[in-house]
Parts: sequence; structure tokens; C-alpha cells
Amino acid sequence: MRYKRILAGLTILGGVFLSAPAFGAPAESQISIRVDASNPGAAIPPDYSGLGFEVSLLRPENGTHYFRPDNEPLINLFHTLGIKNLRVGGNTSDRDVRQLPSQADLDSLFTFAKAAGVKVIYCLRLHNGDPNVDAQTVKYLTDHYAPQLECFSIGQEPSAYPVESADARANTERMGATNEKYSYASYREDWKTFADAIIAAVPEVKFCGPSVHNNGEWARRFMEDFGHSNHVVLITEHLYAGGAGGKVPTPEIGRDRMLADEAWGSNGFPKVYQKLYDSFVPMALSNGLPYRLEEVNNYFNGGATNVSNTFASALWGLDFMYWWAEHQAAGLNFHTGDRVAAGAALLPSKYTAFFSTTNGYMIRPLGYGIKAFDLGGHGKFVPITVSDASKLNFSSYAVLGGDKNLYVTLINKEHGNNVRAGTITLNTGTHFTQCETISLAQSAGDVAATSGVTIGGAEIKSDGSWAGAWKTLSLPNTGALSVTVPAASAVIVKLMPSP
Repeated sequence: MRYKRILAGLTILGGVFLSAPAFGAPAESQISIRVDASNPGAAIPPDYSGLGFEVSLLRPENGTHYFRPDNEPLINLFHTLGIKNLRVGGNTSDRDVRQLPSQADLDSLFTFAKAAGVKVIYCLRLHNGDPNVDAQTVKYLTDHYAPQLECFSIGQEPSAYPVESADARANTERMGATNEKYSYASYREDWKTFADAIIAAVPEVKFCGPSVHNNGEWARRFMEDFGHSNHVVLITEHLYAGGAGGKVPTPEIGRDRMLADEAWGSNGFPKVYQKLYDSFVPMALSNGLPYRLEEVNNYFNGGATNVSNTFASALWGLDFMYWWAEHQAAGLNFHTGDRVAAGAALLPSKYTAFFSTTNGYMIRPLGYGIKAFDLGGHGKFVPITVSDASKLNFSSYAVLGGDKNLYVTLINKEHGNNVRAGTITLNTGTHFTQCETISLAQSAGDVAATSGVTIGGAEIKSDGSWAGAWKTLSLPNTGALSVTVPAASAVIVKLMPSP
């Protein structure tokens, strides 16, 4: 993959008409992509795709648990989206805990996890917590649900803990360098005390950490102190690349930042990714420690209005997943749920992938981006070379699946007025004999829209089902395939060898 710019306009794929935006006839540009399917590289972990929820959601509401083994729409939705990892934490697990889950609550969560086929990362309380209570929780879960456990984190974003007995910071002003005063040295001492108590009770326990937001220094120091001891098996970081949702100047700017390419300044999302990667990932990989972004989304404090809930989030989410997979992440978990913590408050979530309705769940645009990754993101990355003198705004990724099919994902992030059209010539060699495509689109090609999103021409239903379809595309004998993608959309090309 490399960030480039790409195409818009009236589009035909092998006789399949794709709707075009209504803003005029932009000039056309030519882009060439060459894929070397004979040289596969790193594999995308099978449990890469994850979601995260507040621990407060484990408590029953009106006598009913959200996570329960008979919640068929939610189980179906997990399967449809390809979710394999479930992280339970958020501020309500630690600093702003109201009531910790009971054993019955934990039973309901983990029987759901078994039915959904996911492993759980569980966050334990550290701030004002009790190491013996955490040890009892770990022992209970290990004794009863070991196959569903991934690991335990101790503390939620500890760098943002208050340093005074009464936290005078505003609810929405507790993250970021100017507001985070809690020292790593204090955290290290507390973490070791809790870890020792838990290890004494459960010698086989697995830990992850430090679970801070966009802070590579804490991750490096955590690795230095605990990376080869104390049962640490995974380095975890959080990332909301756009910062506070309430500080986005305008919705247009918020969406532009999400869909930025590498040429943008420091507040463009790709620059934020690279800075965090450079700050701790090389050290983790050199020490043989996998890393996971266990809590992510676009803007924190529940997201940004008319930004986080728009179609822009679908294109961003798909691109975000591939960027970190290509950078050797073990996985990521989009924080989601009807309500999420914004400081000490629980607010309706703007960035959620889906929210509850009477008969199931309404899928937000981000959920469609997650689904698009599930369709093309299983297998090993293969080298891809892009030639584009026009520098249009797009990303491309190629994955050789375990089914021997080649999946090429093309994400067109051009949006707004005066976008340019373009045609991709995709060169993959001649050993593929069949081709199909599937598209992620919004009916008007509008990144500001909050509805009208489909993948494969179909919506994901409230019961978690999806009936989208791939479309057959004629494959030239030369192996050079012409594909055009409308602005504000993505196309996955599937190339299949002879049966």
C-alpha cells in the first residue's frame, strides 16, 4: 500500500455500472499498480479484527445483559463483521468505575464470547483498586473460562489518572500531554504490586499493557521494566488519531483529517500513525513482543458530531485497519457501544460501529468499513507498486489469501468538489483466470452522509445478516485489468487461479 490520490466520476466495471457523484465531469488520470503475488510476506493475524466496550455494559439493564449467549443478532453481527477479539475496559473499568461486574455478569460475558467465537482482553481496576479483588477476578475467569481469555490489562489509560484527591479537570479535558500529570514511576510501582498479587493467585496469568493513549514513551518504559518478565505477552496502546471530538473546528475539517493522505501536515491522520509507530513498535518487534491497539477510534470523548458517524468513517476505518496490519500490528479493537465514557460521563457514542435498536442493531458507516476489511484482509501481504504522476488521494493493499485468491483493496478518498477521475491498470501476471469485485459505497458518493451505505449492493441488517454479492468482471488474457473506482468509495478486486 502507499497513499496516493485516485479517481472519481462515471464508472463502469466490466459492464457493471457504479453511480457517480453529481458534481461535474472531472479530468481523467491514469494510474498503474503492479502486484507480485509470487512473493508473499507477513500474514495478517486471524484474530486481527476486534471491538471494545465499556465494562459498565456488563451490568444488566432492566434485568437483561447486553452480552449473553442468546443475543443472536449480536452474535450474527460479530460473525458478519469478522470480529475475533473483544476488549472490555474503558474508563468505567478503572478510574471512573461505578460498580464492578458480578460473577453472574462475567458468566454472561464469557458465555457470549464462546458463542461468538472471540477471545477477551479484560481490563482490571488499578486506580483506587484492590489487588486482592483483581486477583479473585482473574482466578475466577481463569478457572472457568480460560479458552476464551486472551490476557489481562491492569489499568485504563493510567497516564491520565488524576494526581489530586479531587480531579479538577473537566470531563473532556483529561487526556493529552497538557492534562496528563500522573507519572510512569508511580504507575510502575502500582502495577508491580497488583501483578505480584495476581501472579501469586494465578501463576499462569497473561498480562498486557501499558494501555495508554498515543504515548510511546510509556510503552518503551513498560517493556524495559516488564517486557521479559511478569507474564507480559502483549504490548497495548490506544489511539484516537484526531484527538478530542469536541475540538474539531468544523465537520468538514474533521472529515478531511480522517481522509488525509501522507502529504498532509501533522494533524493529518497518517502522520499521527507514523509518529506513534516510530515511538515504540521497533522496540517491541526487536524484543519479540507483539503489539495491539486495543482501544481505537477516530476522535475521543465519543467522537465528533457529523464526522465520526459519517461515511468518511467507513473509508477511514478500512484504511486504518490495513495501515496497522501492514505495520505488523497483532490487531486492533474499535471502541464502540451505544454509550461510551467521555471523562467521567457516559455519552451517546458518535463513533460506534453499531447501536441498539428494538429488534437488533443499526449498523453505522464504520461497521461497513470493518466488513470490507473482512472481505479482503485474510492472508499474507504481497508487494504492490504504484505509479501515479497525478497524486490522487487513494490507498491500495494486496493480500494473498489462504484460499489462493488474490485480494486487492482500492480505497478512493477523493471527496468534495472538483475531484478528478482516474482509471487503474492492475497488473497481476497471467496466472489468474477469474475475477470478481465488490464495492463499499454510499448512494450519493457523499462522505458526510450518515445513511445509504452498502457493501456488495446490500445493507447489513438489524439481525446481523448481510446478503451482498460479488460481481464477475472479465479478465484480459494479458493479466492487465482496468478498474475504475468512484470518488468516496472502495473496491475490492478478487482474482482467482484456475480451479
